Amino acid sequence: MNLKKYLDREFENGLRSLGALDAPAVVKQASKPAFGHYQANGVMGAAKKRKSNPRELAQSLLDLIEGSKELTGVAEYEIAGPGFINITLTPAFIQTELDRNAQDPRLGIPLETARKILIDYSSPNLAKEMHIGHLRSTAIGDANVRILEFLGHEVVRANHVGDWGAQFGSLLAYMDKLEQTGEALATELKDLEVFYQKASELFKTDEKFAARARQFVVRLQSGDAKCLDLWERFIKESIRHCQAIYDLLDISLTADDVRAESAYNDVLASTIEKLEAKGLVEISDGAKCVFMDEFTGKDDKPLPAIVQKSDGGYPYMATDLAAAEYRGHTLRVDEALYFVDGRQSLHLSQLYAIASAAGFIQENQVFSHIPFGTILNKEGKPFKTRDGGAVKLADVGDEAIERALKLVSDKNPDLTEEDRNHIARVVGIGAIKYAELSKNRTTDYIFNWDTMLSFEGNTAPYLQYAYTRIMSIFRRAGLNSGDINGPFNLREPDEIALATRLLQYPEAVESVVEDYQANILCNYLFDLSQHFMTFYESCPVLKADDEMRDSRLRLCDLSAKTLKHGLGLLGIQTVEHM
Repeated sequence: MNLKKYLDREFENGLRSLGALDAPAVVKQASKPAFGHYQANGVMGAAKKRKSNPRELAQSLLDLIEGSKELTGVAEYEIAGPGFINITLTPAFIQTELDRNAQDPRLGIPLETARKILIDYSSPNLAKEMHIGHLRSTAIGDANVRILEFLGHEVVRANHVGDWGAQFGSLLAYMDKLEQTGEALATELKDLEVFYQKASELFKTDEKFAARARQFVVRLQSGDAKCLDLWERFIKESIRHCQAIYDLLDISLTADDVRAESAYNDVLASTIEKLEAKGLVEISDGAKCVFMDEFTGKDDKPLPAIVQKSDGGYPYMATDLAAAEYRGHTLRVDEALYFVDGRQSLHLSQLYAIASAAGFIQENQVFSHIPFGTILNKEGKPFKTRDGGAVKLADVGDEAIERALKLVSDKNPDLTEEDRNHIARVVGIGAIKYAELSKNRTTDYIFNWDTMLSFEGNTAPYLQYAYTRIMSIFRRAGLNSGDINGPFNLREPDEIALATRLLQYPEAVESVVEDYQANILCNYLFDLSQHFMTFYESCPVLKADDEMRDSRLRLCDLSAKTLKHGLGLLGIQTVEHM
């Protein structure tokens, strides 16, 4: 059960019966558990619109609710301040709901009405290796994919990789040059970044090479067999590089989820024809453009969205429109969520507007941009290498594991080498993903190794360690998690506070997908772990009498399951000891 939704529904029904529902009841967890587990604030807004006394309306609402006897599980209500209603749940109600969640493999989280949702995320340019800038789209997108799938939705992973365009001309020309000179092409391709830099440098300094590179672009676009063979080999190698990163970071994307820009080449001309048939295309400086009234520049003149360049080439807008039509008409998705850098906001807003006007997106389909900010260094500037280049994501992952290995070895030198390496991988990769996911996705954040790998504060290592501490309780007791099946018996305030927080897990998970903010779940898990530590310090577990011991062991078990499950939804693993 989602306690918030349960209380929301009952209070809204009460306000509706009083003719006072102008806004949702807005029931939320109270900031001080001893003061009341929940607090209803919606009475204030309703009273203001009715121009009535908030406390009097609150009392009328309580009289109605208490008279109906429909709202079970409430020990007492209290009208506080100008009209807030504090709600305290009964221990018996908490115990019953807690037992239900403990026996439910889904931990009380119901399945939602299934929708077909496409998630466009990661989407690197295959001309280069994945860099630190790809972390945000990849980690945030994948966490939301996992959560939406768990909630029962049909999720289509869409890795819209860049594998076409003028930049590939120099790469293919360089591949051809290496083959002709007998140099080891496979060896060169092992480092795509260096390979790209060499090709780019030749393009800038060697006019003959540059001319040949331009010829390769034409040959590629015209379907030349030799050129396509080189291109396919390069793309295959690039995708292999990307998959190695996904495997390293435990990202659920596979090669089957790739639908590249090149997949739409054959329909670009017909896509523009469909726009023309709808009367959307205008010629501006020789280019075919779409002008939408809602997009204007500083001089209030309409901003053009170029769909075909004056030289006949097709920009990203044309490819994205073709992809939108494929997603809307062929895949027939209910929603398409684009986890893309916030700096692409204008482009995507124009895309959705044009696609809707062209009929590529139907009225019942929702296409949304889910933006995110930038990763910064300690000086508050974009995170880059010393020479100004982009930091490779593979290097970030490797360094995270290396740093974690030292921390783990210092913390527990008695572990075997195999255990240390496994734990270091789980902790290191979890740290960089959690550092990303625990931030509001729309804000910039500073990439700091010391903070993200700390065993204190809101970090993955802290939560992973909290999980191992709970599991150590069962090891000391000679029990396995789940061995205890006795009833919950909640007596102490810290037991009730922990139990209530455990019951709020469904609310936390469901809240993430209201605006695709994974930090909501991160904050919940961190708060839950703190509640557990407070409970553990004040409520003896293994030294308690049998009845209390079993009840508290079940609280430990459910806390561990919730931490592990929540981290799993974020794409972060746990270990049994650390």
